[in-house]
Amino acid sequence: MSKDARLDLPAEWTGNWWLPENPEHPVPGVLRYEPEEGLRLLLIGGFEDRTFHPIDGGMDEADETFTWPLLLGSADNKEITLLDCLSVSSESYGLGVGGLHKQTVSALTALVGVHLKNVDQEAFTKCEVSVENLNLWSDSSVFTKTLGIKDEKLNGEGSIHVKPTNEPSVAVSGTMISLAHVHTLPHFDHMRGQTRGRMRDTVHVRFEPTKACSLAGAREYARAIQDLVSLATHTACAILWIQLRMPPKDRDYYPEGYPIRDREVKVYFQGTVRGDAEAKALNRNDVLFTCHDLPFEEIMPRWWDIRQRFQPASNMILGLRYAPARYVEGNLLTATGAAEVLHRALRIDESPIPKEDFGPLREVLLDQTPDKYRSWVKGKLRNEPTLRERLIALAALPDEETMSTLVPDIDQWAKVTTQARNDLAHNGQTPKQSIDQLLASVKVTSAVVIFNLLQVLGVPGERQREVIHRNSELHQTAMQARIHLTVSEK
Repeated sequence: MSKDARLDLPAEWTGNWWLPENPEHPVPGVLRYEPEEGLRLLLIGGFEDRTFHPIDGGMDEADETFTWPLLLGSADNKEITLLDCLSVSSESYGLGVGGLHKQTVSALTALVGVHLKNVDQEAFTKCEVSVENLNLWSDSSVFTKTLGIKDEKLNGEGSIHVKPTNEPSVAVSGTMISLAHVHTLPHFDHMRGQTRGRMRDTVHVRFEPTKACSLAGAREYARAIQDLVSLATHTACAILWIQLRMPPKDRDYYPEGYPIRDREVKVYFQGTVRGDAEAKALNRNDVLFTCHDLPFEEIMPRWWDIRQRFQPASNMILGLRYAPARYVEGNLLTATGAAEVLHRALRIDESPIPKEDFGPLREVLLDQTPDKYRSWVKGKLRNEPTLRERLIALAALPDEETMSTLVPDIDQWAKVTTQARNDLAHNGQTPKQSIDQLLASVKVTSAVVIFNLLQVLGVPGERQREVIHRNSELHQTAMQARIHLTVSEK
């Protein structure tokens, strides 16, 4: 994957741009991508974005926002499609005089290498995705190293060996998913003060659906890998690049069997998380699990099933990583909401009253209720577990020793968390809990949800016990639980 395709680096294309329905009137301009700002198209001229309506004695310009679902361009010898475009600013020489002379358009997505006919076009036969920390999570590398030793001391000899590794693959829901490597061969940089040898190994996940997919389908593949690696590494991991492949336009002009490469389409967009491919890798001790603990061929089918069954809970708990609220109260509502949703999805609800008894009891209570209060009482009579009961049930599912370390006093944690959530939801404040208790509740509740996801993924109990002691954040969370969510003995 070339450097200019990464989402953590800026890029620029100069050329002509036009509306799909009006290709005879292109407009010159520059498309710029910045990781922090997204995509901006700076045009010399522009596309008409003004709407006029008649008034007494003339015309008036309506104050409206103009959008285009799709713009096309030819820039730096590449076909480019811009999606979800918005006119940010336009300058003209005046009403009806020369039209627009400068315009800025924002776009949510750019596809470099293709002109799409429509947003939903199913044109892509492969999707390749790389996210931060994927190489660490994959527990796979083409590199091995040796150090020379003589008389139990380093003797200055050593080597780095490159050998292509196997690509594990598995079919999931009609899509072949593979863990792939792209590496460079040894190269020497001869400089005036030193000589430096370098190689590079890039890990990515390749998706090959049986039927060509749309951009939306490719983005869903990318999000699935991003969420999996973010969960596994216990940190917000950014998408570093997405590359799509599609059959070449001129394949029919070549004889059968003639080798011809698929077209490469690079995808640009502003991610939820800003990435940095050159940043230092995570500490291995902070990773919750890797492909060493659960092989790639096993984890992918399980993750696809879990995303389908528990996606709302997964989205909420990972949202605390991708975009946490500025205030602890918002994070508390998200964490407890994720716990409730996960508990429901696990289908371990135990009704406080047996269903065969609840119906008759409900009817008796309603019969004894005055008519003017019956509607209110009817809405309150629910045979469902409380939040406190749900939290206690979730704490009982993962490895027992791990949970006892994370939450030494499960009843007190469930009590404090439930009371804080209820006070916040009903009164907008939490007068009975200190800020330290709220922070601890958020972290512990989030951790309990995460360990439940690890449990359903099949992460062994032994690995869960290692994680609670080795992961620096989870170890600190356990300490906060002991201090702020445990009833002190008198």
